Amino acid sequence: MPDSAAPTATRTGTTDVSLTVLPTPLGDLRIAATADALVYCGFQPADDVRDRLARGGLREAASPGTGPRHPAVLDDAAAQLDAYLAGRLRSFDLPLDLRLATPFSRETVSALDAFVPYGRTATYGALAEALNRPRAARAVGTALGSNPLCVVLPCHRIVGSTGALTGYAGGVEAKRHLLSLEARP
Repeated sequence: MPDSAAPTATRTGTTDVSLTVLPTPLGDLRIAATADALVYCGFQPADDVRDRLARGGLREAASPGTGPRHPAVLDDAAAQLDAYLAGRLRSFDLPLDLRLATPFSRETVSALDAFVPYGRTATYGALAEALNRPRAARAVGTALGSNPLCVVLPCHRIVGSTGALTGYAGGVEAKRHLLSLEARP
């Protein structure tokens, strides 16, 4: 768990979510998890993440101190993200919850690991074709743009039809950094 940020507990019904910040070479990553799975990993500002969690049915507790201690999943995610960004990990082994994704986004981001392995890239069009939607390259781009598990589900490996680095939630420099990291032997 990063020592610079205490987790914030959120609650709705019987589902609790903890949110924290992981400082990285790419900038701050916000990660959120239930007791069972990682639900968010991304670059959005904290207020935007809280709004997104709320839209997904996960509401912040009135008093953060009344929630549970952050789940072990959050510690595991932080450790694996640190290892990945240091070049010591090539794939994540975390339970994932895609409740913050639309059905099409869920289908799209779920295909990423199998479709484009570590150290490789593919185009939006090729991914659309692999999803049996050959005319949906733009829709694929939109779905990847709302990936709730950025870095963990590697949308950064998808590039423009010319190989150009286009849109990424963390910015094009972050995308370039991740692809350079993965290109190392």
